[in-house]
Amino acid sequence: MAGPFDWIEEQARLRHRAGLVRTLRPRPADSPLLDLAGNDYLGLARHPEVTGAAAEAARHWGAGATGSRLVTGSTALHARLEAELAAFCGFEAALVLSSGYAANLAALTTLAPHGSLIVSDAANHASLIDGCRLARGTTQVIPHGDLDALRKNLDGHPGPALAVSDSVFSVDGDAAPLTALAGACREFGAALLVDDAHGLGVLGPGGRGAPAAAGLAGAGDVVATVTLSKSLGSQGGAVLGPARVIDHLVNTARTFIFDTGLAPAAVGAALGALRLVEREPGRPEAVRTVARDLHARLTGAGLEAVRPDAAVVSVRAPSPGEALQWAADCREKGVSVGCFRPPSVPDGISRLRLTARADLTPAQITEAVRVIVATAPR
Repeated sequence: MAGPFDWIEEQARLRHRAGLVRTLRPRPADSPLLDLAGNDYLGLARHPEVTGAAAEAARHWGAGATGSRLVTGSTALHARLEAELAAFCGFEAALVLSSGYAANLAALTTLAPHGSLIVSDAANHASLIDGCRLARGTTQVIPHGDLDALRKNLDGHPGPALAVSDSVFSVDGDAAPLTALAGACREFGAALLVDDAHGLGVLGPGGRGAPAAAGLAGAGDVVATVTLSKSLGSQGGAVLGPARVIDHLVNTARTFIFDTGLAPAAVGAALGALRLVEREPGRPEAVRTVARDLHARLTGAGLEAVRPDAAVVSVRAPSPGEALQWAADCREKGVSVGCFRPPSVPDGISRLRLTARADLTPAQITEAVRVIVATAPR
């Protein structure tokens, strides 16, 4: 008689055959590797001011939030972060959740009721895809960046409609045409939801994000989601938008209502990082400069890389197996890089995914390029 989980073995064999096996690699606190894989774009995860704010919040408020936000999990620190984050990004209100993933699920499941239409870019992040699947509205997936397809789907829809897009797509690092997207939505009375996970801290004036860069921050028909775990070096996520939208989420978003509030240490770290970015507005330009430098050097050496619009530099690999080996060879030579393979890539093309950091030195950039080029598949 077959065991209830025997089917897992066949799935494992198929993954191995396709070169898609994933493994955990716990890192030490002080890794010797040069990190071009994480999302610490502004180099703030270990900044003394940020870690100090985390420690002070834990000492003052405790290790955990102790409950959901609607019970005991909301503190004055949470409210302070929401107010300052909304003001920094130019939105009327903000709501902090336990992750960027939870923020996307909250926004989509509450803003796309029965009878509504969601139009989603094919290259959107998995959390947006999952939010579309959980929403009660109907989802239409359109080709990446296809404005004509967006208009075609919105035209004639009788109920509420919502267009959904990353601001910066996490695989290739290209930016969405937010101004054009908002214009198309307004032609048909639709709202726009922007996942600005890779834009906050990198794009816009002083790092205020892609919606601010496009002149959309604070608009009554635009909602943005962000993560606190990339440019702000902390943990958690938030939804930004009109106050009535945020109030609606407080009352209806299951990933907010039924989830324990974000730990005070993470809230304190994010608040400390946000204040640091406001004081040091040159960091966003610094990370964009590093990304452009990486791209120029890698393509100059003959590699195929997508021109970065923010901090992500995507370098094409011949196959999943070769991408995996390439990343392993880079680690062996002292450089940690991301390795994206199906199903993480919507077009099926495997890549090394490099993330620029504002604190990388010229010598580190030179060494990273040397290693990546030397270990490239032949």
